[in-house]
Amino acid sequence: MWCAEWEETVRQAARATLTSVGGLADAEVSILLTDDERITAYNRDYRGIDGPTDVLSFSQREGVGGDPDDPLLGDVAISVERATAQALDFDHSLAREMGFLTVHGVLHLLGWDHQLPEDERAMMAKTEEILTMLGLVRETR
Repeated sequence: MWCAEWEETVRQAARATLTSVGGLADAEVSILLTDDERITAYNRDYRGIDGPTDVLSFSQREGVGGDPDDPLLGDVAISVERATAQALDFDHSLAREMGFLTVHGVLHLLGWDHQLPEDERAMMAKTEEILTMLGLVRETR
């Protein structure tokens, strides 16, 4: 289920996000590309939702004992199965969807959220800005 192209897309998207938001090029992020079965287990165990999701973020900087200055930001898990289905649903490339989910997950590690409509607009605008820099624009497959 692994593909070298996905790894490169994910690396570029993560680096671009870290650089674009606060010049954090030296920060560390762990990214897991997985399947629906495994991400469902994480979603159930950590969010109480028994079903798959596209991306999960686990911050090292938040919560008890979290250090907001720690260069180790945390972990992002991406379901390649969800990404593939969503790329088809949105009629764009898998590379764009993998980039989108990576940027989205890393932004969460940096404290971005989308609970409020204005926060969601800001997060989506930043995501599109980063994806455009990478050439991962919305276009059909």
